[in-house]
Amino acid sequence: MASDMCMHLLHELSDFLDGEVAAATCAEIERHLADCENCRVVVDTMRKTIMLYHELPRQSMPEAARERLYKSLNLSEF
Repeated sequence: MASDMCMHLLHELSDFLDGEVAAATCAEIERHLADCENCRVVVDTMRKTIMLYHELPRQSMPEAARERLYKSLNLSEF
């Protein structure tokens, strides 16, 4: 069963990996990672997933699909 700190880490994971958490929160998470192998595995896996995603070639969306998406989201093009 996950501890409260494990649940906190999961809640903050995206912001933590993006470097968008407060310094105190970052230090708290780093201390937790030093002692929790399960959370280290989760963080390492997420970091690797992000790295692999960024290495993929960019795919362009077909214009018709893009138009349908913008229309369904009620967005204007930039």
